[in-house]
Amino acid sequence: MEKTAALLALGALGQDTRLEAFRLLIRAGAEGLPAGEIASRLGIVQNTMSAHLKALDQARLVSAEREGRIIRYVADMTAFRDLLAYLMEDCCNGAPELCRPVIQAVTCGC
Repeated sequence: MEKTAALLALGALGQDTRLEAFRLLIRAGAEGLPAGEIASRLGIVQNTMSAHLKALDQARLVSAEREGRIIRYVADMTAFRDLLAYLMEDCCNGAPELCRPVIQAVTCGC
């Protein structure tokens, strides 16, 4: 991941509603959730939620799939792992055993 992409992703996640939406989508897994359901679960007006989801989509942290009139959002776990890898790239200054617990905690196989 390049620095520009990392900054875009971190910027998108640096807002409360977007962070909560992303965490909700991570919990939802590969099925994702419709935009309306995300808005409902977070207690956010749908058009406001759409703007937040668009920011996450532009940061490539989620993908959107249209199902008729519904748009379903899914967390992009590859992009998320790339962001984590970028952040930990120079971790531990030559002592990888210090980072191993963190790496194991974020490796879910999804």
